[in-house]
Amino acid sequence: MSDNFLGQSIQNMIDQTDARYFYGLRRTDDGELYVGKVDQLTSHDSIAINAEGDPTDNYEDFDQGENFFEGRNVNHERLYKNLNYEQFRWDNRNISYYIDDSGNLVARINEDYTYPTGV
Repeated sequence: MSDNFLGQSIQNMIDQTDARYFYGLRRTDDGELYVGKVDQLTSHDSIAINAEGDPTDNYEDFDQGENFFEGRNVNHERLYKNLNYEQFRWDNRNISYYIDDSGNLVARINEDYTYPTGV
């Protein structure tokens, strides 16, 4: 059985925007960097923008498709204590980031990458 709808398909709508994939960057207090990624066309992908805590410490201006790079001030202090990702952007390309054996940050575009487990 097929789905019935009027207008463009969901895939066509996503293909017309640069907002299919969400990429978030965060840094721990120890300086470790983490990248979060969500594909809007995958039903089991999700990501929390704000951590639990005092609502006055939340980032409230989140908009789908809008990039954000202002998570810290000029003194490198966090502006929103509950914001999980200090920088985030949207892209229509499927980018996989990883560190290679030489310690270089590598970005694979529209190519799968299997991340190691137990590292």
